Amino acid sequence: MAVHRLDEQRTRELRSAPLTYTPQVAHEDWLRARYHHLTVSTTLTRRDFDGAVRDLFAWCVQSGAGLEVHASDVPLRQGSVVLMTWGPGALSPRIPCRVLDVVHEERRRGFSYGTLPGHPEAGEERFVLEHLEDGRILLTITAYSRLASRLAQLGGPVSRAAQRLMTRRYLQALERLPPEPRQGC
Repeated sequence: MAVHRLDEQRTRELRSAPLTYTPQVAHEDWLRARYHHLTVSTTLTRRDFDGAVRDLFAWCVQSGAGLEVHASDVPLRQGSVVLMTWGPGALSPRIPCRVLDVVHEERRRGFSYGTLPGHPEAGEERFVLEHLEDGRILLTITAYSRLASRLAQLGGPVSRAAQRLMTRRYLQALERLPPEPRQGC
């Protein structure tokens, strides 16, 4: 799917919206507050670290996983906001997030975003690419969240299954992209 530019009014609204959780919750607090935690990694078959970083920062992981993406900035940066939807029509869940930080180290690049009002979950997700010494690229996704919307809470285990499905799709999305530079995902 394509990544679209978020209009200015919606960008202002999302940038001023509060997060729907307390950032940097300690691990012990995840359990008490009923946050679900996950960390998953995959080693990519592609070897073009710069290209993988470009794709990650262009929201290609999200769009490649099947989300409709409307972003304030491409490439993303700290403070960027995004409004994603999953599925067709007016009944598709709205998934608004704000980029909280960007990792820019010699062999590690990535970002994390936090949920905004209207997101079916409350929490944070981090996407990090690591360029290993042998040339391989490791993608790690870390998240902590709790079901926030009434619909997600009613869905219970189905909602968690949807999160696991999307995480698997995120892990596969960078593999499906050609390594050469291009416009968009």
